[in-house]
Amino acid sequence: MENQTEMTEFILLGFVVERWLEILLFVAILLTYFLILLGNIVIIFITLVDTHLKTPMYFFLRNYSLMEIPFTFVVIPKMLSNLLAERKTISLPGCFIQAFFFFFLGTNGFFYLSVMSFDRYVAVCNPLRYATIMNTRVCFQLLMGSWGVSFLLVLPPSVMTTKLKFCGPNIINHFFCDTSPLLQLSCQDTRLIEVMTLFAAVFTLLSTLAINIASYLRIIGTILRIPSAAGRKNAFSTCSAHLTVVSVLYGSCIGRYIRPPENRGEEFDKVLALLYTLGIQIFNPFIYTLRNKQVKEALMKTFKRVSFRIPIRKGV
Repeated sequence: MENQTEMTEFILLGFVVERWLEILLFVAILLTYFLILLGNIVIIFITLVDTHLKTPMYFFLRNYSLMEIPFTFVVIPKMLSNLLAERKTISLPGCFIQAFFFFFLGTNGFFYLSVMSFDRYVAVCNPLRYATIMNTRVCFQLLMGSWGVSFLLVLPPSVMTTKLKFCGPNIINHFFCDTSPLLQLSCQDTRLIEVMTLFAAVFTLLSTLAINIASYLRIIGTILRIPSAAGRKNAFSTCSAHLTVVSVLYGSCIGRYIRPPENRGEEFDKVLALLYTLGIQIFNPFIYTLRNKQVKEALMKTFKRVSFRIPIRKGV
Protein backbone atom coordinates (compact mmCIF):
# COMPACT_ATOMS: atom_id res chain seq x y z
CA MET A 1 0.00 0.00 0.00
CA GLU A 2 2.88 2.35 0.70
CA ASN A 3 4.29 1.82 -2.82
CA GLN A 4 0.84 2.39 -4.33
CA THR A 5 0.47 5.83 -2.76
CA GLU A 6 4.02 6.96 -3.54
CA MET A 7 3.93 6.31 -7.31
CA THR A 8 3.47 9.72 -8.92
CA GLU A 9 5.03 9.25 -12.35
CA PHE A 10 5.81 6.78 -15.12
CA ILE A 11 8.97 6.41 -17.16
CA LEU A 12 8.34 6.29 -20.91
CA LEU A 13 11.03 4.03 -22.29
CA GLY A 14 10.46 5.19 -25.88
CA PHE A 15 12.93 4.07 -28.52
CA VAL A 16 16.03 2.58 -26.92
CA VAL A 17 18.71 3.99 -29.25
CA GLU A 18 22.02 5.81 -29.09
CA ARG A 19 22.04 9.46 -28.00
CA TRP A 20 23.00 10.76 -31.45
CA LEU A 21 20.10 8.83 -32.96
CA GLU A 22 17.72 10.38 -30.42
CA ILE A 23 18.86 13.83 -31.59
CA LEU A 24 18.32 12.79 -35.21
CA LEU A 25 14.84 11.47 -34.35
CA PHE A 26 14.07 14.74 -32.55
CA VAL A 27 14.93 16.82 -35.62
CA ALA A 28 13.00 14.52 -37.98
CA ILE A 29 9.89 14.38 -35.76
CA LEU A 30 9.97 18.13 -35.08
CA LEU A 31 10.11 18.85 -38.82
CA THR A 32 7.30 16.38 -39.46
CA TYR A 33 5.19 17.91 -36.69
CA PHE A 34 5.71 21.38 -38.16
CA LEU A 35 4.58 20.16 -41.59
CA ILE A 36 1.50 18.49 -40.06
CA LEU A 37 0.50 21.72 -38.34
CA LEU A 38 1.21 23.81 -41.42
CA GLY A 39 -0.75 21.51 -43.75
CA ASN A 40 -3.81 21.36 -41.50
CA ILE A 41 -3.78 25.11 -40.84
CA VAL A 42 -3.69 25.72 -44.60
CA ILE A 43 -6.71 23.43 -45.11
CA ILE A 44 -8.66 25.15 -42.33
CA PHE A 45 -7.81 28.60 -43.67
CA ILE A 46 -8.52 27.93 -47.33
CA THR A 47 -11.85 26.20 -46.70
CA LEU A 48 -12.95 29.15 -44.56
CA VAL A 49 -12.00 32.00 -46.91
CA ASP A 50 -12.80 30.54 -50.35
CA THR A 51 -16.49 30.71 -51.28
CA HIS A 52 -16.15 27.81 -53.78
CA LEU A 53 -15.23 25.47 -50.92
CA LYS A 54 -18.42 26.01 -48.90
CA THR A 55 -19.70 22.49 -49.55
CA PRO A 56 -20.25 19.53 -47.16
CA MET A 57 -17.10 17.83 -48.48
CA TYR A 58 -14.88 20.72 -47.40
CA PHE A 59 -16.87 21.23 -44.20
CA PHE A 60 -15.92 17.70 -43.17
CA LEU A 61 -12.36 18.14 -44.42
CA ARG A 62 -11.94 21.31 -42.36
CA ASN A 63 -13.26 19.65 -39.22
CA TYR A 64 -11.03 16.63 -39.84
CA SER A 65 -8.04 18.97 -39.88
CA LEU A 66 -9.31 20.68 -36.73
CA MET A 67 -9.32 17.26 -35.06
CA GLU A 68 -5.86 16.24 -36.30
CA ILE A 69 -4.13 19.21 -34.67
CA PRO A 70 -5.03 18.26 -31.06
CA PHE A 71 -4.59 14.55 -31.87
CA THR A 72 -0.94 15.07 -32.76
CA PHE A 73 -0.50 17.59 -29.92
CA VAL A 74 -1.50 14.93 -27.36
CA VAL A 75 1.54 12.76 -28.16
CA ILE A 76 4.21 14.51 -30.20
CA PRO A 77 5.31 17.45 -27.95
CA LYS A 78 5.83 15.10 -24.99
CA MET A 79 7.69 12.66 -27.22
CA LEU A 80 9.95 15.48 -28.44
CA SER A 81 10.73 16.67 -24.91
CA ASN A 82 11.52 13.11 -23.79
CA LEU A 83 13.93 12.62 -26.71
CA LEU A 84 16.02 15.47 -25.28
CA ALA A 85 15.55 14.63 -21.61
CA GLU A 86 17.72 12.34 -19.52
CA ARG A 87 14.73 11.03 -17.53
CA LYS A 88 11.80 10.40 -19.84
CA THR A 89 8.95 10.77 -17.37
CA ILE A 90 5.26 11.64 -17.37
CA SER A 91 3.12 12.30 -14.30
CA LEU A 92 0.36 9.89 -13.28
CA PRO A 93 -2.48 12.35 -14.10
CA GLY A 94 -0.67 13.38 -17.28
CA CYS A 95 -0.48 9.75 -18.38
CA PHE A 96 -4.21 9.20 -17.82
CA ILE A 97 -5.09 12.43 -19.66
CA GLN A 98 -2.82 11.56 -22.58
CA ALA A 99 -4.27 8.05 -22.89
CA PHE A 100 -7.86 9.33 -22.78
CA PHE A 101 -7.47 12.07 -25.38
CA PHE A 102 -5.34 9.90 -27.66
CA PHE A 103 -8.02 7.20 -27.86
CA PHE A 104 -10.93 9.65 -27.81
CA LEU A 105 -9.59 11.68 -30.74
CA GLY A 106 -8.29 8.58 -32.51
CA THR A 107 -11.66 6.82 -32.22
CA ASN A 108 -13.41 9.94 -33.45
CA GLY A 109 -11.08 9.97 -36.45
CA PHE A 110 -12.37 6.57 -37.60
CA PHE A 111 -16.01 7.58 -37.28
CA TYR A 112 -15.21 10.82 -39.04
CA LEU A 113 -13.60 8.99 -41.97
CA SER A 114 -16.75 6.87 -42.33
CA VAL A 115 -18.83 10.06 -42.37
CA MET A 116 -16.58 11.46 -45.10
CA SER A 117 -16.96 8.26 -47.14
CA PHE A 118 -20.75 8.49 -46.80
CA ASP A 119 -20.53 12.09 -48.01
CA ARG A 120 -18.57 10.93 -51.09
CA TYR A 121 -21.14 8.17 -51.68
CA VAL A 122 -23.99 10.70 -51.74
CA ALA A 123 -22.00 13.10 -53.96
CA VAL A 124 -21.13 10.43 -56.56
CA CYS A 125 -24.24 8.24 -56.46
CA ASN A 126 -26.88 10.94 -55.87
CA PRO A 127 -25.39 14.14 -57.32
CA LEU A 128 -28.75 15.81 -58.03
CA ARG A 129 -29.94 15.31 -54.46
CA TYR A 130 -26.56 15.92 -52.82
CA ALA A 131 -27.28 19.45 -51.57
CA THR A 132 -30.67 18.35 -50.23
CA ILE A 133 -29.45 15.21 -48.44
CA MET A 134 -26.23 16.69 -47.04
CA ASN A 135 -27.74 19.92 -45.78
CA THR A 136 -26.30 21.97 -42.93
CA ARG A 137 -28.40 20.26 -40.24
CA VAL A 138 -27.44 16.74 -41.40
CA CYS A 139 -23.74 17.65 -41.60
CA PHE A 140 -23.83 19.04 -38.06
CA GLN A 141 -25.69 15.96 -36.76
CA LEU A 142 -23.14 13.62 -38.34
CA LEU A 143 -20.31 15.66 -36.85
CA MET A 144 -21.81 15.68 -33.35
CA GLY A 145 -22.77 12.01 -33.61
CA SER A 146 -19.17 11.10 -34.37
CA TRP A 147 -17.91 12.97 -31.30
CA GLY A 148 -20.69 11.60 -29.09
CA VAL A 149 -20.23 7.91 -29.98
CA SER A 150 -16.46 8.21 -29.57
CA PHE A 151 -16.83 9.79 -26.14
CA LEU A 152 -19.24 7.10 -24.93
CA LEU A 153 -16.94 4.29 -26.12
CA VAL A 154 -13.74 5.66 -24.59
CA LEU A 155 -14.98 7.21 -21.35
CA PRO A 156 -15.91 4.06 -19.29
CA PRO A 157 -12.58 2.18 -19.63
CA SER A 158 -10.67 5.46 -19.21
CA VAL A 159 -12.44 6.28 -15.93
CA MET A 160 -11.89 2.71 -14.66
CA THR A 161 -8.18 2.97 -15.51
CA THR A 162 -7.81 6.05 -13.29
CA LYS A 163 -9.15 4.00 -10.35
CA LEU A 164 -6.41 1.37 -10.65
CA LYS A 165 -3.53 1.04 -8.20
CA PHE A 166 0.01 0.86 -9.54
CA CYS A 167 2.54 -0.91 -7.35
CA GLY A 168 5.58 -0.79 -9.59
CA PRO A 169 7.59 -1.05 -11.69
CA ASN A 170 6.66 2.24 -13.33
CA ILE A 171 8.37 1.78 -16.72
CA ILE A 172 6.09 1.94 -19.80
CA ASN A 173 7.79 0.39 -22.80
CA HIS A 174 6.37 2.91 -25.25
CA PHE A 175 6.79 6.54 -26.30
CA PHE A 176 3.35 7.53 -24.95
CA CYS A 177 0.80 6.20 -22.46
CA ASP A 178 -0.75 3.46 -24.56
CA THR A 179 -3.49 1.44 -22.85
CA SER A 180 -1.98 -2.03 -23.16
CA PRO A 181 1.46 -1.36 -21.57
CA LEU A 182 -0.17 0.90 -18.98
CA LEU A 183 -2.57 -1.81 -17.77
CA GLN A 184 0.31 -4.27 -17.47
CA LEU A 185 1.77 -2.14 -14.67
CA SER A 186 -1.31 -2.31 -12.44
CA CYS A 187 -1.33 -4.62 -9.43
CA GLN A 188 -5.11 -5.09 -9.75
CA ASP A 189 -7.23 -7.26 -12.01
CA THR A 190 -7.57 -5.40 -15.32
CA ARG A 191 -9.42 -8.03 -17.35
CA LEU A 192 -12.70 -6.07 -17.43
CA ILE A 193 -10.93 -2.92 -18.65
CA GLU A 194 -9.06 -4.95 -21.28
CA VAL A 195 -12.34 -6.47 -22.52
CA MET A 196 -14.00 -3.04 -22.66
CA THR A 197 -11.02 -1.56 -24.49
CA LEU A 198 -10.96 -4.44 -26.96
CA PHE A 199 -14.71 -4.07 -27.54
CA ALA A 200 -14.33 -0.35 -28.20
CA ALA A 201 -11.46 -0.99 -30.64
CA VAL A 202 -13.22 -3.84 -32.48
CA PHE A 203 -16.53 -1.99 -32.67
CA THR A 204 -14.87 1.21 -33.90
CA LEU A 205 -12.62 -0.41 -36.48
CA LEU A 206 -15.07 -2.97 -37.89
CA SER A 207 -18.20 -0.80 -37.90
CA THR A 208 -16.51 2.15 -39.57
CA LEU A 209 -14.63 -0.15 -41.96
CA ALA A 210 -17.95 -1.71 -42.99
CA ILE A 211 -19.38 1.75 -43.73
CA ASN A 212 -16.29 2.68 -45.76
CA ILE A 213 -16.35 -0.57 -47.76
CA ALA A 214 -20.11 -0.33 -48.44
CA SER A 215 -19.80 3.31 -49.52
CA TYR A 216 -16.89 2.69 -51.86
CA LEU A 217 -18.38 -0.41 -53.41
CA ARG A 218 -21.40 1.68 -54.37
CA ILE A 219 -19.13 4.52 -55.52
CA ILE A 220 -17.00 2.23 -57.70
CA GLY A 221 -20.12 0.63 -59.18
CA THR A 222 -21.51 4.06 -60.07
CA ILE A 223 -18.20 5.27 -61.51
CA LEU A 224 -17.87 2.22 -63.77
CA ARG A 225 -21.26 3.07 -65.30
CA ILE A 226 -20.11 6.55 -66.33
CA PRO A 227 -19.88 6.46 -70.15
CA SER A 228 -16.98 8.89 -70.64
CA ALA A 229 -13.42 8.09 -69.65
CA ALA A 230 -12.89 11.70 -68.50
CA GLY A 231 -15.89 11.46 -66.19
CA ARG A 232 -14.64 8.23 -64.68
CA LYS A 233 -11.19 9.75 -64.15
CA ASN A 234 -12.59 12.82 -62.39
CA ALA A 235 -14.81 10.71 -60.15
CA PHE A 236 -11.95 8.39 -59.20
CA SER A 237 -9.63 11.31 -58.46
CA THR A 238 -12.21 12.77 -56.08
CA CYS A 239 -12.31 9.61 -53.96
CA SER A 240 -8.83 8.12 -54.37
CA ALA A 241 -7.22 10.41 -51.76
CA HIS A 242 -9.74 9.47 -49.09
CA LEU A 243 -9.46 5.78 -49.99
CA THR A 244 -5.66 5.92 -49.66
CA VAL A 245 -5.87 7.39 -46.15
CA VAL A 246 -8.51 4.83 -45.11
CA SER A 247 -6.46 1.85 -46.36
CA VAL A 248 -3.21 2.81 -44.61
CA LEU A 249 -4.90 3.87 -41.37
CA TYR A 250 -7.03 0.74 -40.99
CA GLY A 251 -4.16 -1.55 -41.90
CA SER A 252 -1.86 -0.13 -39.23
CA CYS A 253 -4.49 0.07 -36.48
CA ILE A 254 -5.93 -3.41 -37.07
CA GLY A 255 -2.37 -4.74 -36.92
CA ARG A 256 -1.83 -2.87 -33.64
CA TYR A 257 -5.05 -3.43 -31.69
CA ILE A 258 -6.88 -6.43 -33.17
CA ARG A 259 -4.17 -9.02 -32.89
CA PRO A 260 -3.67 -11.98 -30.52
CA PRO A 261 -1.53 -10.98 -27.50
CA GLU A 262 0.94 -13.80 -28.13
CA ASN A 263 1.71 -12.35 -31.58
CA ARG A 264 2.48 -8.89 -30.28
CA GLY A 265 5.96 -7.46 -30.28
CA GLU A 266 6.65 -4.32 -28.30
CA GLU A 267 9.09 -2.80 -30.79
CA PHE A 268 6.81 -3.61 -33.74
CA ASP A 269 3.88 -2.05 -31.87
CA LYS A 270 5.91 1.12 -31.42
CA VAL A 271 6.55 1.29 -35.17
CA LEU A 272 2.84 0.83 -35.93
CA ALA A 273 1.93 3.45 -33.33
CA LEU A 274 4.44 5.88 -34.85
CA LEU A 275 2.92 5.20 -38.28
CA TYR A 276 -0.65 6.15 -37.39
CA THR A 277 0.40 8.85 -34.90
CA LEU A 278 2.85 10.68 -37.14
CA GLY A 279 3.25 9.06 -40.55
CA ILE A 280 -0.38 9.09 -41.67
CA GLN A 281 -1.01 12.52 -40.19
CA ILE A 282 1.61 14.19 -42.37
CA PHE A 283 0.19 12.66 -45.54
CA ASN A 284 -3.44 13.60 -44.83
CA PRO A 285 -3.29 17.35 -45.53
CA PHE A 286 -1.06 16.94 -48.58
CA ILE A 287 -3.13 14.09 -50.04
CA TYR A 288 -6.31 16.11 -49.64
CA THR A 289 -4.81 19.33 -51.05
CA LEU A 290 -2.19 18.44 -53.66
CA ARG A 291 -4.48 15.82 -55.27
CA ASN A 292 -7.56 18.06 -55.19
CA LYS A 293 -7.98 20.42 -58.13
CA GLN A 294 -10.42 22.78 -56.38
CA VAL A 295 -8.19 23.19 -53.34
CA LYS A 296 -5.11 23.84 -55.50
CA GLU A 297 -7.01 26.48 -57.48
CA ALA A 298 -8.24 28.09 -54.26
CA LEU A 299 -4.68 28.15 -52.88
CA MET A 300 -3.37 29.79 -56.05
CA LYS A 301 -6.10 32.46 -56.02
CA THR A 302 -5.52 33.21 -52.34
CA PHE A 303 -1.75 33.40 -52.87
CA LYS A 304 -2.21 35.82 -55.78
CA ARG A 305 -4.57 38.04 -53.76
CA VAL A 306 -2.13 38.18 -50.87
CA SER A 307 0.81 38.88 -53.23
CA PHE A 308 -0.95 41.78 -54.91
CA ARG A 309 -1.79 43.36 -51.55
CA ILE A 310 1.83 43.35 -50.35
CA PRO A 311 3.32 46.78 -51.16
CA ILE A 312 6.57 46.79 -53.11
CA ARG A 313 9.07 49.28 -51.73
CA LYS A 314 11.00 51.13 -54.40
CA GLY A 315 14.65 51.81 -53.93
CA VAL A 316 15.70 55.41 -53.28
